[in-house]
Amino acid sequence: MNSDLIFALVFYGLLFLFFATYRSKFEVQNKIFVLYKTKLGLNLMDNISKKIPTFWKYLGYLGVIVGFFGMIIILYTLTLGTYKLIAVPDSQPALAPLLPGVQLPGLPQLSFWYWIISIFILAVIHEFSHGLYSRLYNVKVKSSGFAFLGPILAAFVEPDEKELEKKGKMAQLSVFCAGPFSNIILGGIVLVIYSLLLAPVASSINESTGVKIVVLQDGFPAKDSGMSIGENIIAVNGIEVDNIDEFTSNLDNLKPGDKVIIETEKNNYGIEAAKNPNNNEQGYLGMSVQSVNQISKDVVEKYGKFLPSLFMWVFFLFFWLYVANIGVGLFNLLPLGPVDGGKIFYVGMLAIFKKRKTAMRLWNYISFFVLILIFVNLLPWLSKLFFLIAKPFMMLG
Repeated sequence: MNSDLIFALVFYGLLFLFFATYRSKFEVQNKIFVLYKTKLGLNLMDNISKKIPTFWKYLGYLGVIVGFFGMIIILYTLTLGTYKLIAVPDSQPALAPLLPGVQLPGLPQLSFWYWIISIFILAVIHEFSHGLYSRLYNVKVKSSGFAFLGPILAAFVEPDEKELEKKGKMAQLSVFCAGPFSNIILGGIVLVIYSLLLAPVASSINESTGVKIVVLQDGFPAKDSGMSIGENIIAVNGIEVDNIDEFTSNLDNLKPGDKVIIETEKNNYGIEAAKNPNNNEQGYLGMSVQSVNQISKDVVEKYGKFLPSLFMWVFFLFFWLYVANIGVGLFNLLPLGPVDGGKIFYVGMLAIFKKRKTAMRLWNYISFFVLILIFVNLLPWLSKLFFLIAKPFMMLG
């Protein structure tokens, strides 16, 4: 059995036991959203907000600017990605579910613990920032706590919405933008540490041991040849390859119609190159690869296996902290219904048009538009999930 599945079963089993034991302290909304309300962190939010308040206010103004700028970027990216997904053959969706076991093109495997730790940290930072800015503008925070939306772990703070509505537009925008802005800041800090400190060390203790197939595009020769994602490439046209540079150098001058023999640990595949969708004069196989690395023998002999392995675990944790914070932070800026971006958009439209009815109408239109974009981009993933679930039943039939 997959170790991630075992960890998930144990983790959710313990949570269910906690839920069953303290059932009266939980609040269930719409049968899938479960809240555990506490007062944890409220005094800290209040104390921090009262220190250097001028700094926090100006930082909040910057957060509002970043919030609207990020909203434009993510909305443009999602709209363009949706157009390409529909109009350009074999384009990848602009959105992907950040879930353990879902292989995202070009990214390492997301394990259960990387996922749960990353989501927990980003959720706590996100909600704490909302609470901090609520207290900065003297808005009461009723409660804090953790929550579950189905199996997804979350955190929350509960500002007094009636008090917040009485505040000025900039105060409201600062509170709403604080969560996504804090995730983007944290993502940037993590990226700096990852790039400048962790990556050089990881590069020095690892050695490339091969090349693995991570993406096979439908309708192109690589997938039609019968090869599978996860196979390790041993040689190209009889020439051994140990890293990505060696793999790509053997395909640098590939032309449409050229025949390529790719050897993996499972089979030899004869492939005839197709035309590159972006350049008809170049050959194209329709596959993506990534390097397979392991800790070098010299490092293991010098330091043992535990410390280098622990370092690499932290290295990948920082990578997923960066991806999760930037991805979730930007997603939360989408002008969609109840998420932060939807609230920001509504307050912005209210500030411009001065009429609640006009602002609400625009909010409804843009939310519906964004929902369609999200559905279109998640449809390929939902289809894969459906066939994955249905496959055992199809085999029985």
